[in-house]
Amino acid sequence: MSGRDNSTRAGAGHGDTPVGARSAATPPSVPPGPKAPRRRQHAPRVPVTLLLPALLGLVFLVLPLLGLLVRAPWSALSEKLTSTAVWDALRLSLICATLATAVSLVLGVPLAWLLARTELPGRRVIRALVTLPLVLPPVVGGVALLLVLGRRGIVGSWLDSAFGITLPFTTTGVVIAEAFVAMPFLVISVEGALRAADPRYEEAAATLGASRLTAFRRVTLPLIAPGIAAGAVLAWARALGEFGATITFAGNFPGKTQTMPLAVYLAMESDPEAAIALSLVLLAVSVAVLVGLRDRWMSTTP
Repeated sequence: MSGRDNSTRAGAGHGDTPVGARSAATPPSVPPGPKAPRRRQHAPRVPVTLLLPALLGLVFLVLPLLGLLVRAPWSALSEKLTSTAVWDALRLSLICATLATAVSLVLGVPLAWLLARTELPGRRVIRALVTLPLVLPPVVGGVALLLVLGRRGIVGSWLDSAFGITLPFTTTGVVIAEAFVAMPFLVISVEGALRAADPRYEEAAATLGASRLTAFRRVTLPLIAPGIAAGAVLAWARALGEFGATITFAGNFPGKTQTMPLAVYLAMESDPEAAIALSLVLLAVSVAVLVGLRDRWMSTTP
């Protein structure tokens, strides 16, 4: 009897659990039930009070462009675009816009780096001054350029007396006027790319012995190359369509300072079909710019 009790105690000491206790401690597993069907997301209904003004706004923006396409002289378009006056304006516009973009790249990329990577005193004021040509009327910009770079301007009088350089009403004046209004687009784009780029890559290059200029040239520039390209395209398109500052600072001399927007303005009085043909060229350039930049600024995150 004592041996049976000892064996029972030994079995209990080794952790034997009664069947009832084991079933109570670990409940039987329940097979998972069927998943609830996912509810389909329906697009929200647009209120009529918002839909009507939205459609009116769309018509207001698109209808003039459609009118330009409808009234375009498609049969005589090649003849209008190959005339001497139109070709001179096209050639001058492309050359000046490209040169203005080059000036914006040389001056704007370092300026964007200064605004994005340094703790410069008064940086907010400098950024406001850089972006001021975006909201400044172009005619006012042309007047300001005349007051500074004109023959009697603050800097222009010294350039004329010391070096015999006259900038207003010249092709160089066209480039300066276009660069003045186009550079802010490039600075904003490059500054945004610099702020999005990780500065630790530049710090790693500095720890390896690279100078600030070497790190900027070998590390920073490849990182922000898409932002520079986008800003250059925007600056080029803005320079190509510049009118107010150009006519105020450089005048409207055929073959010398008459760009495409100026030729459109002049042709509206004598040859409206040529004006429409030139307008179509500017419209095509604008559409090409928007298509080229759609992945950067018009894409939506799903």
